[in-house]
Amino acid sequence: MAEQFSLPSSGLAEDVLARFIEQAQQEVDRDVTISSGAEGEGMLQLVTFRLGKEEYGVDIQSVQEIIRGGGITEVPGAPPHVSGVINLRGKIIPVVDLRRRFSRPEIEANEEQRIVVVELGEKRLGMLVDSVRQVIQFSTSLVEEMPEDATTAEASYIRGMGKLDGRLIIILNLNRALLL
Repeated sequence: MAEQFSLPSSGLAEDVLARFIEQAQQEVDRDVTISSGAEGEGMLQLVTFRLGKEEYGVDIQSVQEIIRGGGITEVPGAPPHVSGVINLRGKIIPVVDLRRRFSRPEIEANEEQRIVVVELGEKRLGMLVDSVRQVIQFSTSLVEEMPEDATTAEASYIRGMGKLDGRLIIILNLNRALLL
């Protein structure tokens, strides 16, 4: 089921992302009210997206914008997990296909695919994902580290698992997920 939101009249990507985040936050405030628990406890705000049946999350502070998944230009000699590049307002941005990066089976391009543009220090990268779900905020006490037996050393891109209303959200360490 695709989530819908109305586009702002300006059509600027920043406005679209702001509208998406605003609508998602309203939905979170309405549907998911989680008490912060003990004083001093940290809060985590994530943009969540899907790859297959799994739900992933990245820190909202790293996300610059979310755009449609098309328009990727392939680059000869690029690493296997790099789909290519996009021209985003005059800047060339590499796009990492997270399905390839995480050794997941590839799927046909579709209307729900999005590129989540993130900033890592001085670098700006795009992540090709199956669909963007919502923005959520919850207590860091609901995050657990991955058990050592559950992953390999190559899967060190997982920062933890968020437990929220019966859902498990895989929280990514973007530096490890995208820059290795």
